[in-house]
Amino acid sequence: QVQLVESGGGLVQPGGSLRLSCATSGFTFDYYAMAWFRQAPGKERERISCLSATDGRTFYADSVKGRFTISRDNAKNTVYLQMNSLKPEDTAVYYCATDLLDFCGSSMSYWGQGTQVTVSS
Repeated sequence: QVQLVESGGGLVQPGGSLRLSCATSGFTFDYYAMAWFRQAPGKERERISCLSATDGRTFYADSVKGRFTISRDNAKNTVYLQMNSLKPEDTAVYYCATDLLDFCGSSMSYWGQGTQVTVSS
């Protein structure tokens, strides 16, 4: 059974940093691409980053490019999202997801429960 569990969200001041983690189980983590999405109140869910499994290719949405970094630790079956220079508009629920493909596709079949990130002074 595929399970994705996010952690690391919280309240941070503008300009601050957070690192989100997504611990996974139930599948062979090394083989598959992993993605991070977010959904702000009243907005559609947005794919913000993805990391392929085999060639290390990454995707970043323009809104986070240069500030966020996705990484993975295959030994720990965990994907991370390092978020720097946070802005109030980064406030959202953040989800990790996978479609059990080795490349970054546009749709995802498996989702975590989400972790809230609030950027406010």
